[in-house]
Amino acid sequence: MRRHHLVRTDQAVLDDLRDRLRRFRGVPGVQLDGTPGVPEPLLRALVEHWRDGFDWRVQEERIAALPWWETEHAPVPVRAVVSPATGNSPTGPAPVVLLLHGWPDSVLRFERLLPLLADVTVVAPALPGFPFAAPLAQGGLSSVAMADAVADAMAELGFGRYVVSAGDVGCDVAEALAARHPAAVTALHLTDVSQYHFLVDPPTDLDAVERAYLERGHRWQAAEGGYMHEQSTRPNTLAVGLGDSPAALAAWIVEKLLRWSDGDGSLTDVFSLDEALTWVSAYWVSASIGTSFTPYAAGGAKDWPRIEAPTVVTMFPGDLVNAPRRFAERFFDVVAWCEFERGGHFAAWERPHDYLWGVRTALQVRRRA
Repeated sequence: MRRHHLVRTDQAVLDDLRDRLRRFRGVPGVQLDGTPGVPEPLLRALVEHWRDGFDWRVQEERIAALPWWETEHAPVPVRAVVSPATGNSPTGPAPVVLLLHGWPDSVLRFERLLPLLADVTVVAPALPGFPFAAPLAQGGLSSVAMADAVADAMAELGFGRYVVSAGDVGCDVAEALAARHPAAVTALHLTDVSQYHFLVDPPTDLDAVERAYLERGHRWQAAEGGYMHEQSTRPNTLAVGLGDSPAALAAWIVEKLLRWSDGDGSLTDVFSLDEALTWVSAYWVSASIGTSFTPYAAGGAKDWPRIEAPTVVTMFPGDLVNAPRRFAERFFDVVAWCEFERGGHFAAWERPHDYLWGVRTALQVRRRA
């Protein structure tokens, strides 16, 4: 694996972005009570700030300063932030923690967590098809293929055993990694149980609590899950609009940052405009929104037995559809479970110290031999 220096965005890309933002045309929307999409005043504020007040170069320099590495020999190229532990441990090499992000974010999900893990070696790969990832001929990968690519990258780094901490799409990758490379995964820390467990061939012997969870999950899918259905069934059609219009991309992503985080109804409860636009810009400058849909469109059955790696689950109330412990235990060896009072889908960003509890607990219960 070799040190990688992120390539600066071509100025023509940024000039084109600003020109598109200048020509933003608002369109009349459906007039309904509630929230049928991103609030129009918020979108206008985002467009105006992106056009006149946001400086991608400042964000780009900060991101580029992270310790990026890229594989040289693995079949699928993988780029990752690799942060070695500081100091020397009297008990031998520091443990390794693998952080797996989700959608619609990137390794930036973990920016606030990384300084809290200085005593362990941290690897945070840019999942193939997502911002900052190495380019692939096929664009993106399924979660299972991502798991194999990450396992190869970790092997090239010289890490044969590691704790995996993940959320969202990262949880699907983590589960596949633990199932297909069990000797490498010493423990799991998950912030959610994949919704595919109740959407595809759910168990039939559910108790009352589990049945209520499935009913709640299907209600959530009906009310909030249109994005998932579209990204699964017509990803390329959707990607045309989002990849051609920065306003559309901002609307698609920021709606999720707003609705999936645990704020008080305002985006800036959790993200400043600069922070939100950094996450959106990462997709724009890399033209990766379409390829980031691959794990949705190429999802497959979880055709493996129960995961036996010790698993720590942390639930945050503002996340999407939180499973009960009984349901999680059908698929994982759950050894620790904590439900926090605050936090949402982007918990590593929103509540890094609470998220850290899950990582630390996974390190404590990890398999040593």
